[in-house]
Amino acid sequence: MKLVLLSGGSGKRLWPLSNNARSKQFLKVLENEKGTLESMVQRVWGQLDRVGLVDSSVIATSKSQLDMIRSQISSEVEVIMEPTRRDTFPAIALAASYIYSVKKTSLDEVVAILPVDPYVHEDFFEKIKDLENVVRESDADIVLMGVQPTYPSSKYGYIVPKEKSERNYLQVSRFTEKPSEEQAHALIEEGALWNCGLFAFKLSYLINILEEKGLPTRYEELLKQYDKMPNISFDYEVVEKTEKIAVFPYEGNWKDLGTWNTLTEEMDTSLIGKGIISEECENTHLINELDIPITVLGLSNVIVAASPDGILVSDKGTSHRIKEIVGEFDNRPMYEERRWGWYRVLDHTKIEEDHEVLTKRIGVKAGCNLSYQYHYHRSEVWTIIKGEGVFAHEDKLKVVRPGDVLQIKVGERHGLKAVTDLEMIEVQSGTQLIEEDIVRVYMKWDEVEDHCYSLTNRKDKISII
Repeated sequence: MKLVLLSGGSGKRLWPLSNNARSKQFLKVLENEKGTLESMVQRVWGQLDRVGLVDSSVIATSKSQLDMIRSQISSEVEVIMEPTRRDTFPAIALAASYIYSVKKTSLDEVVAILPVDPYVHEDFFEKIKDLENVVRESDADIVLMGVQPTYPSSKYGYIVPKEKSERNYLQVSRFTEKPSEEQAHALIEEGALWNCGLFAFKLSYLINILEEKGLPTRYEELLKQYDKMPNISFDYEVVEKTEKIAVFPYEGNWKDLGTWNTLTEEMDTSLIGKGIISEECENTHLINELDIPITVLGLSNVIVAASPDGILVSDKGTSHRIKEIVGEFDNRPMYEERRWGWYRVLDHTKIEEDHEVLTKRIGVKAGCNLSYQYHYHRSEVWTIIKGEGVFAHEDKLKVVRPGDVLQIKVGERHGLKAVTDLEMIEVQSGTQLIEEDIVRVYMKWDEVEDHCYSLTNRKDKISII
C-alpha cells in the first residue's frame, strides 16, 4: 500500500503564528517524549516511522511549503510538488499519476490518502494498514476511515452508514457536512461517524477517472496541464459521484487541531517564549515568538499569540473566527523556515514611491548554503553577527566572521555557506523587494566552489582557519 499525505492550508486558522508559508502543521508547539517542542507534521512523520510506513509514504504539497517540509522532516523525504496551489482533486490526481508512471506501481496497488496533521495515537496508523484488506474485501471503489464520535460536534463532517454489519466495514448511505449540534446528536444516534479525511482506493480507480476525463495519466504530462485542471475538492469531484463506498470504523482518539481552542487543549505547557501568566489566570495560553516580553494578568480562557505577523488576544471560545477576521490581510509572511535555515523580517519601509528597504535577520544552519544567485531590482548589504562561513561573490570566495559587512550590488552573483550556525542582518534596497526577484545560478555549494576554482585555477578548497 502507498500512503499520500496532503500538506496544504492557507495559514489563517492559527494566525498570527501561521501564514501562507507556515501553515498550522508546521508550528512547533507540541511536546514530544523527549520534552522538546515539535510540529504536527514532525509528530505524524515520527509515528509513521515507528509503525513502519515511512518508506511507502510520499507528501503532496505546494511550492511554498516545500522548504518547510524539508527543514522539519528530512531533505530526503519524497515530495510531489504542485506547480500551482489548487484544491484536493488535482493534488490527489497528480500524486496518483506520480505513483503510477514514475514509481511504476501496479494498478492493483491500494493508495491511501490522509491529511498530514491528524492528532492521533500510533494505533491509528496501525489501523491504516488494515485498509488494504478492506479495499480488496469490500469491493468498494473508495473506503473511508470513520471515527467514532465522542460528542455532537458541528465542526466535522459525518459519514452515515447503511445497516449494521458483522463485517469490519459498513456500506455508506450518505454524507452530512458540518451539521448543527442538534443535527449532529441525531446523526450519532443513527450510527454516523466523523469523516477524518482518510480514504483509500485501488490505483486503477483514479487512473481510470483521469482517462475518462481526458486528462493525462503520465506525471510529466499532467504537470504541464495542471493549471487547466478543475480547481475542485476530491469530495465533490469524485466521492460524491461514486456509488460503491464503504467506511472502516475507528474507535480510538482522533482530533483536528484546527483552532487555537483545540490546539491548546493538547499543549503540555501554557507558556512558550518570553512572558508571564499571572497565577489567577485559568486555562490561558501565551505563545510569544517576539523578543519582547508579554504579560497576561487576570484573564482566563484566553489565547495570546504573538509573532512578526501580528498579535492575537482572543477568548478561546471565539478563536475559530480568526480566519474570517484576518481573511483580508494580505501581507507578506514575516517569518519563514527554509531548507537552509530561517529568516525573520525586522522592518519593511517605503522610502519613496518606487524605492523600498527591507531588513531581515537570517539564520543559516551549519553545513547548509544559500544558492549562488543575483537580482535585477535590488542591492543587498549583509552584516555577519554570529558564526563563520564562506562568502561567494562575483566568482570569488572568502571566509566571513562576525563583524564582516558584505555589499552586493544589483546584478552581482553571490552566495553563502555556513561552516557553523551563522546569523546575519540583510538589508535589501531597491524598486521591487519580492522573493521572485532571484535568479539562481547554482543551488549546491560544490558547484559554486568548482565554478570559482575553475576561474582562478585553484585546486585547494577554502577552509576556516
